[in-house]
Amino acid sequence: MYAIPLGDDGAELRPLEPWHAEEFLAHLERGREFIGQYIPFGSHATDPASARETLQRYADMRAADTASYHGIWLDGKLVGGVLTLNFDAATGNCEVGCWLEPAATGRGLITRAMRVLIDWAVEERGIHRVEWIAASGNTPSLNVARRLGMTRDGVRREAHPYGGVRHDLEVWSILAPEWRDARARAEHKDH
Repeated sequence: MYAIPLGDDGAELRPLEPWHAEEFLAHLERGREFIGQYIPFGSHATDPASARETLQRYADMRAADTASYHGIWLDGKLVGGVLTLNFDAATGNCEVGCWLEPAATGRGLITRAMRVLIDWAVEERGIHRVEWIAASGNTPSLNVARRLGMTRDGVRREAHPYGGVRHDLEVWSILAPEWRDARARAEHKDH
């Protein structure tokens, strides 16, 4: 398939497929507590069979053009990923999200991978509005939304019951023209 370099540090963005189940499960085990602080991501993947089912569900959604998983590999090891949700090319809307194990934090991997994913959604698929939803306490996630040039649309107060707490959810978004401007500014800074 494809492997898109995310810089010169050995990081790559690749499809995350059902045949990656054992690697996906090992990755989740390394980061389950960290990843699961605000969302139950990967909570149903507890053995190779359930990990394969999780990845197959997203492969099926990719085939239906409604969602997709993309893994981030660092030096050949799966360390996180980015995804699309609620992908609707007909209306030009989608949601994006991410996850990362703790050992891979602080390197800009999510920001770099998300730039590739959003660029694809906007330029290849004609998505007009890309949305990011994160718990208000998830500062690293909200910081990525800021770095991507997103605008905070609002807060859905106590909308997410998780871990015995009702979390506020922040909704951020970027529109296609804003994305193009943010990308141009980022490219200008890089040169």
